[in-house]
Amino acid sequence: MSQSLSRSIAIAGVAESDLGKVPGKSALELQAQAAHAALGEAGLSLKDVDAVFAHTDDRFSSLQVAEYLGITPRYVDSTNVGGMSNIVHIRHAMNAIASGMCSVALITYGSTQLSDGSRKSGAVAADSPSTARGQFILPYGHLSPIGYYAMVAQLHMHRYGTTPKDLAEVAVAARRWAQLNPKAYRREPTSIDEVMASPLMADPLRQRDCCLVTDGGGALVVVSAERARALRSKPVYVQGIAETYAHHYTPFNTDDWLDTGVAATAQAAFDMAGVTREDMDVVQIYDHFTIGVLQSLEELGFCKRGESGAFVADGALAPGGRFPINTSGGGLSYGHPGMFGIFLVIEAVRQLRGECGGRQIADAQLALCHAPGLVFSGNTTMILGV
Repeated sequence: MSQSLSRSIAIAGVAESDLGKVPGKSALELQAQAAHAALGEAGLSLKDVDAVFAHTDDRFSSLQVAEYLGITPRYVDSTNVGGMSNIVHIRHAMNAIASGMCSVALITYGSTQLSDGSRKSGAVAADSPSTARGQFILPYGHLSPIGYYAMVAQLHMHRYGTTPKDLAEVAVAARRWAQLNPKAYRREPTSIDEVMASPLMADPLRQRDCCLVTDGGGALVVVSAERARALRSKPVYVQGIAETYAHHYTPFNTDDWLDTGVAATAQAAFDMAGVTREDMDVVQIYDHFTIGVLQSLEELGFCKRGESGAFVADGALAPGGRFPINTSGGGLSYGHPGMFGIFLVIEAVRQLRGECGGRQIADAQLALCHAPGLVFSGNTTMILGV
């Protein structure tokens, strides 16, 4: 994306809905709750919204959200590329606003996977033997997506000597951040030993190596930089953003499962923003599985490939550590209602505004958000700044 679009749009409002286990509310109601809060934070109303970007488990999500909220948008986008979808929506909104197709973009996500019981044992509900991805899953008893990431972890361990303790460091750091976040779903203390003793789900990934399954929704309000400066909340500008894709879902055409598009999107986002990884104050990495964090730290360039185990040792990612990340508690402890991309952005924005209380990173000016999509098919990296 052209460097000329850097800082052309800003995030003017962010909010999450009720989180955790929220019986009695639909995914649509959770999105509406978050949307009203995000618009109120920006000092806008539903009447100002002329574009809706939404991603849920339902089809035609943006139209569903728009009708439910009484919005008649002139631009909609229901792109679904897994957990990274809402960050991709920000990139698409940047283009739409720059070209005059809309002026106020509402981006939402919501899910009630915990209350529905729709995601048990790591399985994706949509899988069936007749689908392109299901033919490689159901006949063989393969759990998806956890089975794929377990194989990535096995490869990383075989090639670089990574250990279960290295994975557990990620989970324990997330829990320590969650203890500083009143909204986090799991806040009780945990330890390396406890993580390593939790039930084995897909070797070598254990229960505590896996993200939570919760209910929840989130919303973002995106406007031009000029308009954001006249609104109620402190603007957070999109300085760099990139996305890339490799395959549909099943990575059988990928020669090396440690070669993903993470590095390419990171460099493109840094180039667009005109900053370097050393400039980052806040880092939010999608933590669906602990191995995903180790892999992303390497591919984003914060450490060399094969060195992430040593990089995260001794509480480096936790509060007070050498490289604090995922300050909300992440998908491992804050909450994970199916997809987590929008919640990475919400936390990054709040950190850059200095609103995070006991978990605040001092004098945060720049933040990196990275999310994958599907089974390391898609990747997106975004740089935010104030």
